[in-house]
This record gives sequence, C-alpha cells and structure tokens, in this order.
Amino acid sequence: MPKRPLPRSESDALVHDATAGMPRLLEIMARLRAPDGCPWDREQDFSTIAPYTLEEAHEVADAIAREAWDELRLELGDLLFQSVYHAQLAEDAGLFAFEDVVLAISDKMVARHPHVFGDESNAKSAEQQTADWERVKAAERGPARTLDGVAMALPALTRAVKLQKRAARVGFDWPSTAEVVDKIVEEAQELTEARDRLTEAEVFEEFGDLMFVVANLARHLKIDPEAALRAANAKFTRRFGRIEDWLAESGRSPADSDLAEMDALWNRAKTEEKARGERRTPNSV
Repeated sequence: MPKRPLPRSESDALVHDATAGMPRLLEIMARLRAPDGCPWDREQDFSTIAPYTLEEAHEVADAIAREAWDELRLELGDLLFQSVYHAQLAEDAGLFAFEDVVLAISDKMVARHPHVFGDESNAKSAEQQTADWERVKAAERGPARTLDGVAMALPALTRAVKLQKRAARVGFDWPSTAEVVDKIVEEAQELTEARDRLTEAEVFEEFGDLMFVVANLARHLKIDPEAALRAANAKFTRRFGRIEDWLAESGRSPADSDLAEMDALWNRAKTEEKARGERRTPNSV
C-alpha cells in the first residue's frame, strides 16, 4: 500500500527541518502528491515527468562541462528529485517504493564490484574491471540479443557509440581507426555525389549513415562525441559573438554585413584565441 503522507502540521514542520536529509525530501514529495497537495503534481504520471528527467540530466552534464560547481550542486538536487518523483508515482500505484530503488542499486553495485566487496583481487587495471563489469551485466540480463538493453531515449550519438561497443565485443568492428576514416570519406563522397538524384528520404538515410560512422570514429579515438560537439557548439557561439561585437562597434549587425567580412572576422577571433593560448577541453567550453 502507498505510504500515507504526514498530517499537515507534521509535514509543514518537516519542510523547515534543514537536518532531515532524505526523509525530508521524501515527505515533501509525498505531501505534494497528497489529496490536498499540489494540483499540478497530482496530475502527473511517469510519461509526463520523463521529459523533465532527461532535461535535468542534461543540465547536470552542462554544469559539469562549464565547471559551474555551485550550479552543479543545485542541478544534482533537481536530478535527485526526479528519482524521488518517479518512486513516489510508483508507490502511489502500488508498484514499489523509494527504499526498493535504493536497495536495488546498492545490491547491483556490490554485485558488480566483486574486486571491492567480494573475494576477487583488486589488483586489476581499469580496462580489466570494465570488462568484468560488462560480463556481470551480461549475466544479469541473461540470454538476449547483443544489442538489447541500449536505451532508446539516449541522445543519438551516445546511443550509436553504445550500440557499436556492444557489436565490437563480439568482433563486429573495424580493426583500425584508419579504416573508419576511410569509411567516413566514402560515405561523404556518396552523399555529395548522389544528393541531386536521391529522394529526400534517401538523403536523410545517407546522412544518418555518415553520422553513425562519425560516432564510430569518436569511439575509436576514445572521445565522447556529445562532449566534443558541445565544445564545438560553444566555440562557434563564442567566435560568432566576437563577430557581433566587432560589427556593433561600427553600429552594424550581421544582417548588415556579408559572408566575406564575417569570415574575415571569424578568422580574427580564431587568431586572437590562439594568441591567448586558449586550450578548450570538454570541461572548459
């Protein structure tokens, strides 16, 4: 049965208890979903909350990329609240409770780290431990197809890399990075040469193939493609902002300029960054 929320007097006191920790957060969530709680929160279900969960996860990643540690503290709280929210929805439906979620992840972490909590030796490389992790995960899943279990809701580039990693574990992979680069050149040439005679749907498919191989190159280079693209987005935003600043000095905007001028200003911004010795990494975008 779902847990009964505290009476209003007790729950109101808990809202102001800064020492209560997780019990405080759980009771706040229960209070929001109570019959006399928040109308909006009472109307929500798993499907309506799921987009917020994805959004909060992305905001955590964004704060980390910008090294915005004060923001990260707040964003982690928002993400934690999403877990609490889904657990409350499950408890309201008689499915499971937050305690079951905590027990499940605790048991999983212990089972997947036998070199820490079991009898196996801890003297293993990170690569060996990663292989062990995947072996334990496969045993937990039981008989299944190689690509089963890779979440559909992941960002497309991230999911592409995870699918490719699964396939590589059974030997379906290019032996070298050079061969991946050759495939990118081939796919790009095919797309460029055929774009005028392919249908819109075919161009769409060919472009997807090209992106999939680019994700494979990232995997071979041990680069997170999402982080790399975020860094490229930040660089573009930064340099285009400089173009706008310089144009504004003469009372103009990009709409009052042309490509040749803006390209020259872009190169100026690029040169300035190099002169300052700026080194952009995934965590400094």
